[in-house]
Amino acid sequence: MEFLKSSLIELITQTATNLPPDVRAAMGLAMANETPNTQASQALSIIATNIDMAADDSGPICQDTGMPTFDVHTPVGTNQLLIKKAIKEAVAEATKRGKLRPNSVDSLTGTNSGDNLGIETPVIHFEQWEKDEIEVKLILKGGGCENKNIQYSLPATLDHLGYAGRDLAGVKKCLLHAVWQAQGQGCAPGALGVCIGSDRGHGYLLAKYQLFRTLDDTNPVPELAQLEQEVMDEANQIGVGPMGFGGKSSLIGCKVMAANRLPASFFVSVAYECWAFRRLGVRLDANSGAITQWLYRDPERPVEKMAKAEGFPLTGREVVLTAPLTEAQVRSLKVGDIVLIRGEMYTGRDAIHAHLMHHAPPVDLNGAILYHCGPVMMKQGDEWVVKAAGPTTSIREEPYQGYVIKTYGVRAVVGKGGMGAKTLAAMKEHGAVYLHGIGGAAQFYARTLKKVLGVNLMEFGIPEAMWHLQAEDFAAIVTMDAHGNSLHADVLKETGEQLAEVGAGSSH
Repeated sequence: MEFLKSSLIELITQTATNLPPDVRAAMGLAMANETPNTQASQALSIIATNIDMAADDSGPICQDTGMPTFDVHTPVGTNQLLIKKAIKEAVAEATKRGKLRPNSVDSLTGTNSGDNLGIETPVIHFEQWEKDEIEVKLILKGGGCENKNIQYSLPATLDHLGYAGRDLAGVKKCLLHAVWQAQGQGCAPGALGVCIGSDRGHGYLLAKYQLFRTLDDTNPVPELAQLEQEVMDEANQIGVGPMGFGGKSSLIGCKVMAANRLPASFFVSVAYECWAFRRLGVRLDANSGAITQWLYRDPERPVEKMAKAEGFPLTGREVVLTAPLTEAQVRSLKVGDIVLIRGEMYTGRDAIHAHLMHHAPPVDLNGAILYHCGPVMMKQGDEWVVKAAGPTTSIREEPYQGYVIKTYGVRAVVGKGGMGAKTLAAMKEHGAVYLHGIGGAAQFYARTLKKVLGVNLMEFGIPEAMWHLQAEDFAAIVTMDAHGNSLHADVLKETGEQLAEVGAGSSH
């Protein structure tokens, strides 16, 4: 098995950096269907540019490379222990090369292992088959969309949809609700992997495994094929849109299976996947470990460009922000304004925010721009370099953000998916704004972060440390302003009304 480790490193690298053709095609349709010159179309423009950048430079499409999940089929008699060891070595090496972000955190101590290895990390499932090749499939599903997974127990009463019974009509209500509740926090447009039935634990696993299907396949079960199509049609009428900005493109795929269940239970398990739908696979020679075939992609076929134009289309009306910001600057901004950040900004996500509730920051945050981001970083000589740096889901910081704004004078928060009423109230009272970046656009934003000026609180691990960065034309949209206005609250209300309308007009 001399080539096994190198084959697995190539699989990990390609999965993290090169979006598969079926996902590219689905995103191309989303771009074509979206209304031009809207925030939704601007978001898709950045996403398309980011996809191209990642493939060209072999950099992570999204900085959150998730918890690597491997599905392995082996011939009878193959040494699975050898394959498991090679997978772990390949994961550690890919992390070292900056293809995976170190994401494995000890649940008791909070310590990041630094190499993506730890108890039950990575996730590896083995199954024997009667073929004489080894098959390895890999999915990288980030924490933002993983947090929007949802499980329903029918019958149930759902927001805006009412009663959902133990039938396919009830299941469809659950799936429409799953798309609505994800909003921009799951980096829409997304995809659903669904299991009807089974038990709670296995149902979630089977739902995730539906994401190994291609987006353009047809379900062999006619009733489920019809359900998938109806959900696709109706979910795109709800109006969540790219990044939750509103729009026509909320869902790029829906894949459903049905498993037998207990008489007492009727679970609908949903694995929500973001637009950065990273999954690939390989067939390997069982003796040498060399790649004999790629799944989901043809390496001989040139990768088609996604972007119609380079990057973020500027109009000249963008507002330039350079920290430290004043209250007057911030209060002059309103929802819908596009800003370009130049100069200094700091990263801060879960561990930093929890730390700031009890400790003063290691730097002066008065007038600062705080970026919800866990970047992929690499040391080159004595300096750190940003390899991938898109925004993380901001709602996780809702318990802390108002206090941080009030206590330390932060004037702008950059993230994705928006924040809640507590943060909005603090922004209005103290003069701060929320700037929405495009989730998953890790390469696009990494190119705007020209220099690492320093790092604090490295004991939290690379993703959670406080990085001091020099930005140049970092583009974002004001979605929560200092006057109490929130695009996210507006879209949530409007899409809820639309969900009720779609649900009322829907029948199976």
